[in-house]
Amino acid sequence: MSQSPTLNLLVLRCRDMERTRTFYESLGLTFASHRHGQGPLHYACESPGFVLELYPAPVDYVDRTALGFEIDELESLYERLASAKLQPGPIEQNPWGRTFVIRDPDGRRVEMKQR
Repeated sequence: MSQSPTLNLLVLRCRDMERTRTFYESLGLTFASHRHGQGPLHYACESPGFVLELYPAPVDYVDRTALGFEIDELESLYERLASAKLQPGPIEQNPWGRTFVIRDPDGRRVEMKQR
């Protein structure tokens, strides 16, 4: 029996790539500039087995993608984001763990979960 597919790449289209990159870096991710051939300049965050890429999008682009990340220091990240006036939602206890939700600059729902 073969194994299920494993997600190894997620591309987010961003109306303002710099603002979106800064937002995700505030969550602890690190991006590098990339360009494939004649394609557009974009950012990539590479971790073992997974790549998150930020690509440019038209100003009127609407994205309903939602993301989730597991982290070690939920409270300290929450405080940093609140201090930066990024308006994280309240920390809540859910059946799947302690979480809070924040919106990225393109309005995507990003759930942060205590590892």
